[in-house]
Amino acid sequence: MEVVLASSSVESGIGCWDLHSGAEQLCYRSCASPPHGLISVSGRFLVSSQLRQTPSSSSAPIFLWSWDKPQVQVRSFPVEPVGPLVSNSDGSYFIGGGLSGHIYLWELASGKLLNKWTAHYRSVTCLALSDDESLLVSGSEDGSIRVWSLLMTFDESLKEAGGNMYLYSFSEHALPVTSIVSTRGFGNANFISSSEDRTCKIWSLSEGKLLQTITFPSTVHAIAMNPGKLKIYAGCRDGKIYVAAVNTGWDTGKCIVGYLSDHSKAITCLAFSMDGFTLLSGSDDGTVRAWNTVSGQITRLLKHSKGPVSNILVIKQPFGFTQGQGLVLKKHTQLVLPPPLDRYTDSKEGDGECRTVKMLHQHTDDIEEYRYCSASIMISQIKELQQNASTGAVVMELERLRQECNRSMQMAQQWKKLYQELKTTCVNELLDGIDFTDD
Repeated sequence: MEVVLASSSVESGIGCWDLHSGAEQLCYRSCASPPHGLISVSGRFLVSSQLRQTPSSSSAPIFLWSWDKPQVQVRSFPVEPVGPLVSNSDGSYFIGGGLSGHIYLWELASGKLLNKWTAHYRSVTCLALSDDESLLVSGSEDGSIRVWSLLMTFDESLKEAGGNMYLYSFSEHALPVTSIVSTRGFGNANFISSSEDRTCKIWSLSEGKLLQTITFPSTVHAIAMNPGKLKIYAGCRDGKIYVAAVNTGWDTGKCIVGYLSDHSKAITCLAFSMDGFTLLSGSDDGTVRAWNTVSGQITRLLKHSKGPVSNILVIKQPFGFTQGQGLVLKKHTQLVLPPPLDRYTDSKEGDGECRTVKMLHQHTDDIEEYRYCSASIMISQIKELQQNASTGAVVMELERLRQECNRSMQMAQQWKKLYQELKTTCVNELLDGIDFTDD
């Protein structure tokens, strides 16, 4: 079963439907989420950032729901309002972009704030992980896009030196960035961005450059890419979903090959189902429409309880649940809720002290290899830092490894010397036993 989830920017909860039957499932209450502020964490929980209740509010919570409960299960209160969220595939950590331009990285199981860094001059509007989850791409209200190696963001020495922690910084968009989508293997174009400047841009992460720009008739709020990686679907302010071909070599006007139109207000979010041809669209008109992208026809119309739709998710039936009157937790399935998220790195009773972390560098002369290290290295690094409670512990461990290396080198030299002495003795004894005189 595929489940469609839709949230709103007003406090009207999260709607949930069976995509194939249209039957409404459990409605999750008390949610007013910003764009890109709703995620499913490894199919175990729903997590959503919340909009500020008033413009003068200095903070806004992050809510977590289990699938079988309509009420919020865990409430967290970060130091500032957080907008976009993204998590890795196994749900071990997730990342949020702040109103101030900071990015936060939490471990879900413990609630620890593992890292925080300054990413943009203005608020972060969207986040996306690369295919191998080692790189993070962030877009901002200031129009910039930056690419981060998650491992390098833990390098405190780089922070102290005042160097740029990002791998690339792009400023080709003239207005706020509205969406970022990973293309997951489409040639060397690793992600696509959209902006209020009415353009979508295709970028190469391997080369660090812009590959193609497509201009649309209206402001682009959301983008999605079909599994074939040949077309971009752009949801726009005029209520239309424009279809554009990529890497055609045509000028930007000829890239647009068609559009889907039935919404009465702006398109706010898009998502493909797992069959690869059903596209879900959410709108300010309060509806979610399912489109057959082959025929261009609407296959299902879902109405949110009230207010505009700000986010859409399409996921498989959550792990450990079965379909009943809504999603029901299977018998003998234990669901352990995570704790609330920390406000500060290594926080203890809200003291606000931040722990600095010295990163253990890999020994490599290739800076590109270092930048593109795999996500598994980053995860193992995080686990090691969690096991060692302080910077001192990390330094001590590094010193211990150096000493072990020196002892191993000394031992090797000793064995080499013993081998040479043994060889010399054997050769001398062999020569002494041979008579070289002629009879």
